[in-house]
Amino acid sequence: MAEGSVADASLFGADRRLCSADVLPPAEVRARIEVAVLNFLSALADPSAPAISVLPLISRSAANCSLRRALLTDDVSSVYLSYAFCKRSLTRANDANAFVRVWKMMEICYKILGEGKLVTQRELFYKLLSDSPNYFSCQRHVNQTVQDVVSLLRCTRQSLGIVASSRGALIGRIELLGPEEEHVDCSILGPSGHAITGDLNLLRKFSFSSDARYLILVEKDAIFQRLAEDRIYNHLPCILITAKGYPDIATRFILHRLSQTFPNMPIFAVVDWNPAGLAILCTYKYGSISMGLESYRYACNVKWLGLRGDDLQLIPQSAYQELKPRDLQIAKSLLSSKFLQDKHRAELTLMVETGKRAEIEALYSHGFDFLGKYIARKIVQGDYI
Repeated sequence: MAEGSVADASLFGADRRLCSADVLPPAEVRARIEVAVLNFLSALADPSAPAISVLPLISRSAANCSLRRALLTDDVSSVYLSYAFCKRSLTRANDANAFVRVWKMMEICYKILGEGKLVTQRELFYKLLSDSPNYFSCQRHVNQTVQDVVSLLRCTRQSLGIVASSRGALIGRIELLGPEEEHVDCSILGPSGHAITGDLNLLRKFSFSSDARYLILVEKDAIFQRLAEDRIYNHLPCILITAKGYPDIATRFILHRLSQTFPNMPIFAVVDWNPAGLAILCTYKYGSISMGLESYRYACNVKWLGLRGDDLQLIPQSAYQELKPRDLQIAKSLLSSKFLQDKHRAELTLMVETGKRAEIEALYSHGFDFLGKYIARKIVQGDYI
């Protein structure tokens, strides 16, 4: 990527270290694959070429990860990858299969783009398991190889013809207008809300109309449905959105689009008081190293509404749970990260020191209608970080 285009992708063109994945049309992606193949064949034909069996990829390690900090209070900070490289080598025992997987993945993406199709990573897995079982024996192989190809070709997954398997939904005071003039009023839907498609190209074509004042990001589907069932948006002018756990790229994409369309609409997160809840919030807020070159693209300025340490007085002792080994592992990873802000770090430290965790549902000890009142009170009082 030229240095100018790196600057264009950065905040006010200020950070020239950021390495990103481009959104490209199918013809250009196929051209990049063809160039990769031609370069490889050219190296094979040249007896003096020293490294025909090495693929240079942008490193997705924590050491190559930095935080692009917001310049203004309401700007967005995000995780990004710099221009440090790792290699997939055909001659190194641990890399040989991964090297071959990259070429097989580019081959199938080339065919998909030529046919004008879109596939999910799960569909790719079953196709590659059938065609190349010795190289793709689990979903993890597919997921890692897709990121390798993104790193090599510097284009997004969607540009490769790969779409997210979205789990997300939204509901509340928002109307969606699609490219074919289809109209969805999300304020009159059932508690399951409107399912978010995994096709980012389609999501780009939607326009939005809303009189909401707040965007409430909910970790869990059960909490989302509880709030939707209570029609919280009739009392508190808001939009509810959830990815039903760790965020998929399509839910992050539409949240980012909403934040761009309605820049004065604050985003509040309602997550469990445990390390996983904070990790989910941070993925929306900063991005994730696991998303590679696409990490920074959909970061949003998310505020932590609850649950937080100040809310623990509302929860009966019987509702607390012990931190599990997985919780401690996530906490250790977060505490060692470069991006965790001080107030978030203090909350996480409190979790580890007490050895306790609490779920949002613990607030039901005050009645099933308490959750909506709790959210409204905290927003009105400005009780968020």
